[in-house]
Amino acid sequence: MADLYNSNAPKKAANLSVNSDLLKKTRALNINLSATLERALKEELAKREAARWIDENRSAIRSYNEFVEQHGCFGDEFREF
Repeated sequence: MADLYNSNAPKKAANLSVNSDLLKKTRALNINLSATLERALKEELAKREAARWIDENRSAIRSYNEFVEQHGCFGDEFREF
């Protein structure tokens, strides 16, 4: 599977607006904002890429599922469970 993004790309500054109380409480706990944001963005990117892949392949998935319903899975006759 291809990487979601280039993890070796250089860092780039970004201006963000964050709830002030949330920011205060995370700073009080020494939470690394950059690392936390990168992790959250990576998770969101993966979720959206997966949803996009499913959408793009919906027809093929539907066809495969219909085939399996009608003919069963390859090797079913050899299954012992």
